[in-house]
Amino acid sequence: MIIERNTYLSKLIARRHNGMIKIVTGLRRCGKSFLLSTIYANWLREQGVDEHHIIDINLEDRRNKKLRDPDELLTHIDSKLTDGEVHYIMIDEIQLVPEFEDVLNSYLNMPNADVYVTGSNARFLSSQVRTEFAGRGDEIRLYPLTFSEYFSAIGGDITKALRDYMIYGGMPQVVLKESEKDKREFLKALFTSTYIRDIVERNKIRNKDVLDDFLNILASSIGSLTNPTKLANTFESVKHEKVSRNTLASYLDYICESFLMEKASRYDIKGKKYIESLNKYYFADCGLRNARLNFRQIEYSHLMENVIYNELLARDFSVDVGVVAKNERRADSRERQYYEVDFVCNNGSQRYYIQSAYRMIDEAKVNQESASLLNVDDAFKKIIILGEYTPVLHTETGITIISIYDFLMKENSLEL
Repeated sequence: MIIERNTYLSKLIARRHNGMIKIVTGLRRCGKSFLLSTIYANWLREQGVDEHHIIDINLEDRRNKKLRDPDELLTHIDSKLTDGEVHYIMIDEIQLVPEFEDVLNSYLNMPNADVYVTGSNARFLSSQVRTEFAGRGDEIRLYPLTFSEYFSAIGGDITKALRDYMIYGGMPQVVLKESEKDKREFLKALFTSTYIRDIVERNKIRNKDVLDDFLNILASSIGSLTNPTKLANTFESVKHEKVSRNTLASYLDYICESFLMEKASRYDIKGKKYIESLNKYYFADCGLRNARLNFRQIEYSHLMENVIYNELLARDFSVDVGVVAKNERRADSRERQYYEVDFVCNNGSQRYYIQSAYRMIDEAKVNQESASLLNVDDAFKKIIILGEYTPVLHTETGITIISIYDFLMKENSLEL
């Protein structure tokens, strides 16, 4: 079964022949090589591109180990450029090649070379995109399957599908497995043998046990405001072990650089500035988060929030956690109260304020979820996403309420 990734295919097609290095980044095993070597390569063939003009190199393949040497890679590619027609050069996991930027730069001004690469480490790759390619690197961020991509592959009852998606996530290889046992075992093995090993080896971490415990703490508290100092205090109270905040700050960087987790910064909406003290962290895939905890903490309200965050990223929004300050009278004094908006989403001139509410069982809960949005005094759209079926509602106070199903399945859901 081929799971279509049409959004990303369109991005690649739009960048075809643009004279830049197309760099597909993202979490390992989320489908980067499949996007290039199968989906995009098949599209090229359908456009009449000759097979010999598609140069596909998988650097993770042991058979291609010698091509991890930059000079060997350069020689190999040169040998495949047999005529003046455009050749599509696709290199998987380019970060395995030392000085890879020199190799790629060698093809920037060649009219018969259109270059595409994948990479799985933000620090190692993005710094080169910004500096070595100096405006000639074009990054496309790939995420695990969105729910609409996932549902297009499995079909069936959408309520059960969403529940399974929150539990097992959207890693393509997991979706294609039939039994829940196989899904669980694959995700647990993937977390240990791929992500933890990569982080440990790449960053030369000596105390793997601390990293393991740290990941457990992060997985148990997705969507909670935290920082390295707070995490160090949690370590001491829960694990009865002292770990410096600087060590944990470095571990947070390593985890985010591997694309395993994402940081949402706090943003003062009225003050129009970032607040550096606390942030939220979300897993790139809920299945990996649950696997880390051996599927023991399935909390749908938190998982739904994580799913919404990932969906917004996949739609090319930059996403922050909003804070709204308001002076309120308390007895004989006025106190400054702070309200949290789950997500402040920006994409160019577009902005949306979004609250995630798994259930709103009574008017008090509705008022609670609406309070922070009502304290935002600009004209951008304010939305509550509800974790159950509901028709689209537009309240008298200017808030739109939509179901999680409409949000995830409809491309224009934020404009309903």
